[in-house]
Amino acid sequence: MRVLLVEDDLMIGQAVQDALKDATHAVDWVRDGNRALTALSCQYYDLLLLDLGLPGKDGLGVLSALRTRQDEIPVIVLTARDALSDRILGLDSGADDYLVKPFDMSELLARMRAVTRRKGGSATPVLGNGIVSLDPATRLAQVGQEPPVLLPNREFALLQALLVRPGVILSRSELEDRIYGWGEEVESNAVEFLIHSLRKKLGSQVIKNVRGAGWLVSRQE
Repeated sequence: MRVLLVEDDLMIGQAVQDALKDATHAVDWVRDGNRALTALSCQYYDLLLLDLGLPGKDGLGVLSALRTRQDEIPVIVLTARDALSDRILGLDSGADDYLVKPFDMSELLARMRAVTRRKGGSATPVLGNGIVSLDPATRLAQVGQEPPVLLPNREFALLQALLVRPGVILSRSELEDRIYGWGEEVESNAVEFLIHSLRKKLGSQVIKNVRGAGWLVSRQE
């Protein structure tokens, strides 16, 4: 999952960025509201983590601009503003969740999983298409009654990207966007290598190739 982190505190931002990368997410980090809107206008993100007290345009201004232009990206507010009135204002302004600093990263990751489930219209925590299932909390993938397999970070990120949208073809560049953040080197055959590894572990039919277009997992019948 590709995440945009908008946080002006260097220590908090670095800690959150490192934790998100450890949890298999591709994360880009900006430190003011105007740069956040620029990044969101030219790059697809699955989720926005948004501080409110930002230089330039503040977090509520960013949120208002997004919702005014009908951008439905899920947004979790991360802020030190803990008053009830602030929480209500943030949620009523279009945030999907509101987390007060300081927070535990395990809670943030759980809230991220919950928000993305709601976006996908699913109540169950496990992604699946009737052939393969994937638990985002544990990174365990399973085909039928075969033993579950613990996936390395980038294999997990690729399979998750496909299972979030079963039946939809994702191109190489779209998959790279879900796996790599800004400044991370992408080898020319990285996606093919990851898919080859996943097929060896889960079976050759789990991920299908559409020649000249990309890859997909089948939609559940």
